[in-house]
Amino acid sequence: MTIARASIDKPILTWLLILGCFLGGLWGFASLGRLEDPAFTIKQAVISTSYPGASADQVAREVSEPLESAIQQMGEIDKITSVNQPGRSLIEVEVHSTYDGDMLPDIWTELRAKVRDAARNLPSGVEAPLVNDGFGDVFGLYYAVTAPGYTDAEIYRLGTWLRRELLAVDGVTDVELAGLPEEAIFVEPELAISVAHNVPPQAVVEALATADSVASAGSVEHGNRRTVIEAPEGSDSVSDISGLSIGVNGEVLNLFDVAQVHRGPVDHPSLLLRHNGEAAFSLGVAGRADENIVEIGHRVDDRIAELFAEIPYGVTLNPIYQQHLVVEEASNDFLVNLAMSVAIVVGVLALFMGWRAATVVGATLLLTVVGTLFFMAIFSIEMERISLGALIIAMGMLVDNAIVVAEGMQISMQQGKSSREAAEDTAGKTQIPLLGATVIGIMAFAGIGLSPDATGEFLFSLFAVIGISLLLSWGLAITVTPLLGHYFFKRGTEGGADAYGGAMFRAYAATLRAALKARWLVIAGLVGITVLCLIGFGQIRQQFFPNSNTPLFFVHYKLPQGSTVHDTADDLAVIEDWLDSRDEVTAYTSYAGGGATRFMLTYSAEKPNPSYGHMIIRTESIDTIPALRADLEKFGRQALPQGEFRTRRLVFGPGGGDPIELRVSGPDPVVLRQIGQQVIEVMEATSPDVLDPRTNWREPELVIRPDYATERAQSAGISRDDVASTLRFATDGITGGVYREGERQIPIIVRQSPDASSTLRDQPVWSQNAQDFMLIEQVIDGLHAEVQNTLIHRRDRVATLTVGADIPPNRTAAEVFGQIREAVEAIHVPQGYALTWGGEYESSSDAQASLNSQLPLSLLIMVLISVLLFNAVRQPIVIWLLVPMSVNGVALGLLGTGLPFTFTALLGLLSLSGMLIKNGIVLVEEIDLVRAEGRPLREAIVEACVSRLRPVVLAGATTILGMLPLLGDAFFVSMAVTIMGGLAFASVLTLIAAPVFYYVIFARSERRAVAAAAAA
Repeated sequence: MTIARASIDKPILTWLLILGCFLGGLWGFASLGRLEDPAFTIKQAVISTSYPGASADQVAREVSEPLESAIQQMGEIDKITSVNQPGRSLIEVEVHSTYDGDMLPDIWTELRAKVRDAARNLPSGVEAPLVNDGFGDVFGLYYAVTAPGYTDAEIYRLGTWLRRELLAVDGVTDVELAGLPEEAIFVEPELAISVAHNVPPQAVVEALATADSVASAGSVEHGNRRTVIEAPEGSDSVSDISGLSIGVNGEVLNLFDVAQVHRGPVDHPSLLLRHNGEAAFSLGVAGRADENIVEIGHRVDDRIAELFAEIPYGVTLNPIYQQHLVVEEASNDFLVNLAMSVAIVVGVLALFMGWRAATVVGATLLLTVVGTLFFMAIFSIEMERISLGALIIAMGMLVDNAIVVAEGMQISMQQGKSSREAAEDTAGKTQIPLLGATVIGIMAFAGIGLSPDATGEFLFSLFAVIGISLLLSWGLAITVTPLLGHYFFKRGTEGGADAYGGAMFRAYAATLRAALKARWLVIAGLVGITVLCLIGFGQIRQQFFPNSNTPLFFVHYKLPQGSTVHDTADDLAVIEDWLDSRDEVTAYTSYAGGGATRFMLTYSAEKPNPSYGHMIIRTESIDTIPALRADLEKFGRQALPQGEFRTRRLVFGPGGGDPIELRVSGPDPVVLRQIGQQVIEVMEATSPDVLDPRTNWREPELVIRPDYATERAQSAGISRDDVASTLRFATDGITGGVYREGERQIPIIVRQSPDASSTLRDQPVWSQNAQDFMLIEQVIDGLHAEVQNTLIHRRDRVATLTVGADIPPNRTAAEVFGQIREAVEAIHVPQGYALTWGGEYESSSDAQASLNSQLPLSLLIMVLISVLLFNAVRQPIVIWLLVPMSVNGVALGLLGTGLPFTFTALLGLLSLSGMLIKNGIVLVEEIDLVRAEGRPLREAIVEACVSRLRPVVLAGATTILGMLPLLGDAFFVSMAVTIMGGLAFASVLTLIAAPVFYYVIFARSERRAVAAAAAA
């Protein structure tokens, strides 16, 4: 007894399966985690090390090099890059893609050990390296907080209070604040008074160092008790600090006698942030990865609403990005798309097979979808952009199995068989071919789903969901579909009307006979069309991942290296004024000195730099972005010619960097810059689509260096450090201690008053030997200016300069890359230097290479299954001859719509191949079965193909129409068009090309068999 018959004979088990899928699906939908994008592990850590006073070159040689050498010993490390600036080293470490997220904690532990051991041998003055492995945290609830009229201290307390309150919300893992006002206590000695009383700046620094320190004062014991003694409280106000006593040469002075003490913002804050033109700070909330972000987001919203009663008047939390609302909208859209797809499928089936078959297949389809949700919840597969898209993609494929079984049962019952006989007969013939074809369809996605890199991790849920849903569709097709057919289908009389006698079937049979007769002409035509379409496919624009459908875009602004953060902020204010006049702009946030907190998994911020400005601009819809970008680009370039002004769309998928990138590596920075400039010139001369070419080393900066007069200075007892301290006192100031305000530590900076009229040459320097001041020009031979690289990038321990460029919005990176590649690669570089492509070309190539490494195994499994199904070779040859022709409809569809061939379109092409093979297997299996009954080859082919006409057409039509909801999704539109166009053509291939190929391959053996029978 087959499974199909058992499902009818023992309906209680089948009904339990139905209720399990339905109720489990409802539970799964309610309990599934929800995200915007699928979680993929950012396998990077950042090591930050300070080396005050060192040049960028010294930092690279004395800090980055020894740390990188130690890190390189780890076999898990794939890539090491570093950015070296004056006084600071920033090393990024990337782990090989073959290591999954569960292995990272142990890798980071080993990394910390390597860094800690290497740090022992770093030069004196280097601070302990800090390892940050939380580089990939996503703060999906992202706000700009404005508090006009409040002091910097009040704003800081507001920010820390909000952070503390939101961290208590269930499901919140971290809250990050950025752009809070940075304050300091400034102690500005009056030089004339200080010199007159012989009060060197170092004496002030030493007095401040312990003014507010925390130290143990011991304890006393009395009886059986121990009592702790606290140290005296320190200076806890600006006035207390100004009243500190300073002892110099037996004389005691109060600090206010020799210096002005005041509190204020630091001169060079790390980040200046404005929202809609108002000063603001950002607040980012991160939720647990294993929880529903929608629920976490609503809990945060509720807590913020409760806090409004305590939030001071005038303070506003302005949403920049609310991931939970985006995800919630996507989930609701999914329900709408699901309902539309089911309605489309049921409508098409009702039109061609009648309402009974439509009910049976539609119910099976619905159970498959909700059952998939049940298994997604069990296997912790979240509902996000990829998994929801996979359900829509699978929608059309899911009906194939049910249609074949329902069609077979309905026809058999119309011919007089009972439902049990019809179920057993139909399932007996088709369940194994359908299973094999289903596994082949799943394996078409295995190459990308099992890819070990970030792209494979990003798209894994596509493979998982399609695998679950297709296997479930097969299981339900041989259990639930027969039972529902038993209830709904009517039994006819034996020898009733021919089920395939309709006009459509007769027309197809006549067409197929003509094609078989003119088989060589048909084959020549198919080959010719395929060649033309392959040529046309080469004209399709190539793109890695498509632009996002989130109505956001970015501004990147870069002033010459060395510009201040205030200069950057002032220039961004010009753009803000322009944006205020645009109705399509709903909000904007500007950042001077760095980028935003990572509020999306696919967002990658620029590294901190005072001369860098960034803006996030939100519009009413994505349709308004192209025109707005064009206008903004034009205005920004005209209004701010002193800087580099660019805009960029938010892009789906993992990635980062510029669309066009070329790395130049080698030992000499001078030669690197020369080659980089040559590359830029060649790029611009070769293609007009290369926009804003630049290097990541940026412009060299002017550096002032005092020439230390060794003999004179040492005779006077003045060291190089004394000269450096004096110059630092005259400029940025010397940190003399901290002023504790609750948990906040405010630096106390001793510096010369900015209003002082003295120059660097006029600065008095304290002589320890003479216990007196002398002018700094007496111990130096002048101040000399020199040009230095202040941004030195290294990659795998080699100095590497990267040339980056943008492209026009109507072009793809692949198009522009194709224009410049040959000319750039023709550039001659000296021995020891190398050119390496990066950007989208490298990301795409890595993803393709990863896919190609998995694809042979997938193809091998698919071929083996097809061979094992038939226990022969010729039938699989017939099926696989169709696969190269699947590109025909794809080329026509993408060329007709003007869409690029993206990475998701590649997935569509792979899935299309799986669908085509699946249809081919069912058709060829039916031809074999009819031939086994003794029919002549030609008639067997026609009869079998006519019997499979309706399932093939309906499967193709329902799949194509099921893609309609995805045409409005920017991420999946190219995949949808690929499948729709390809499947429309593939249906023709299945119904015409497959029988023609079958006839050609089997005609000779048929003739030999007939001749042998005649001879006998």
